[in-house]
Amino acid sequence: MQEVKVLLVEDDEMTSEYLATFLRDSGFEVDTVFSVTDGLSYLKQNHYDILLLDINLPDFSGMELLKSIKGSLSLPVIVLSAYGDTKSKIMAFRYGATDYMVKPIDLEELEARIWVQLGKNSLIPADFEEEAFRIETSDILLYGKPLNLTWTEFKILQLLLQNKNRTVTRDRLLSSLSAVSSNRSLDNHIKNIRKKIAAKGGKNFLKTEYGMGYRLIDNP
Repeated sequence: MQEVKVLLVEDDEMTSEYLATFLRDSGFEVDTVFSVTDGLSYLKQNHYDILLLDINLPDFSGMELLKSIKGSLSLPVIVLSAYGDTKSKIMAFRYGATDYMVKPIDLEELEARIWVQLGKNSLIPADFEEEAFRIETSDILLYGKPLNLTWTEFKILQLLLQNKNRTVTRDRLLSSLSAVSSNRSLDNHIKNIRKKIAAKGGKNFLKTEYGMGYRLIDNP
């Protein structure tokens, strides 16, 4: 099968990097740009199968890019936005978006939505099912029930979910979380997260990789 070409327009470098890395590891060819101006330039000079578009960009709104290509370019557009309100979604669809995801983005869901947009549903893994965890604005739900996490616990579990089935090292967790200053503090937060998962009927989702870090898995 011919490689799918993706243009990612996202101005946050960390978000852009982890999205692009995941998509490349999944077999996509990805170009990344950080503004509407560069996005339009790349779209004019290259062929892409799908566009992933942030709304908050440094030069113009992503909505302006949508308006600029509407009627002239025929490709699916998945908007990746921090705005989850109905008005923002309706506006994006009115300007030509074909799908809309609210940040933080679940990587496996993004891949599945890309295949749906490309009309290649058969390439979605057969075991893809509704996720046990769902990230909300300030909490994470397990089987639809809020875990009632502290802000630090939320950020830890969010990072683990974004790297599901992959080991996240202690060093990475500590460097990403200014509120966690030591291994002991991290261990206490992980302990509390495990208790809250268990209290909501969760299985042993959170694995300790001894000497390395932690890993959140799909099917304990």
